[in-house]
Amino acid sequence: MSFLKAEWRRLAIANYEVNESDLIKHLPYGTELDTWDGKHYVSLVGFMFVNTKMLGMKIPFHVNFEEVNLRFYVRYNDKGKWKRGVVFIKELVPRRALSIVANTLYSEHYQTVKMSHESIDNHTNMITKYEWEHNNEQHHISLTSEKEAKPIPTGSEEEFITEHYWGYTKVNESKTYEYEVTHPKWDCYKVLDHDIRIDFGSLYGAEFSELTSREPDSVMLAEGSLITVENKRIIK
Repeated sequence: MSFLKAEWRRLAIANYEVNESDLIKHLPYGTELDTWDGKHYVSLVGFMFVNTKMLGMKIPFHVNFEEVNLRFYVRYNDKGKWKRGVVFIKELVPRRALSIVANTLYSEHYQTVKMSHESIDNHTNMITKYEWEHNNEQHHISLTSEKEAKPIPTGSEEEFITEHYWGYTKVNESKTYEYEVTHPKWDCYKVLDHDIRIDFGSLYGAEFSELTSREPDSVMLAEGSLITVENKRIIK
């Protein structure tokens, strides 16, 4: 049985090129950094969890909720086969129980904050917004997009960002948790405009503080799908 089943919907994604040195201390044992066109990216990702089940059960008040995370990209050589995955710097959710379970069982970096979202369909476009409170300040990522989702082109940056099917968590210097995330290939909406207001330094650490005043290198909006998170295994 999968550890978790849910739908991930309306994934608002902002990508920033960073220095390799900013990521090394977060790199899990056994993995190496993955790059797109020779660039190291972190991605800010806001999305909705919908119809969430943990070990086959819906938990009251934990079925539909927001998440915003900052992640980067790695790969792992498993007996000659490369697995492409992500590592989370921090994941924000509005329910304390989610943070306790994920941090305890998977050694993730969940933090509970007040969160809200908006999904507005206008005549000609859509607005997708995720907002949260941290250190008594409001932060948000808001994208305006076209209304028609289209397939992601093979070999594109969108494919690189969305087609990582493994999660890796640094437990300590000689131990890593690995878990599989399954989902079909997603469609994306063309983003027309964006508004991102985040204090990256206070949320994610001093090495990311300069992102606060920077425009993202790219922005994306993926439709999402049904996903599963499988049980973890240990790499050491």
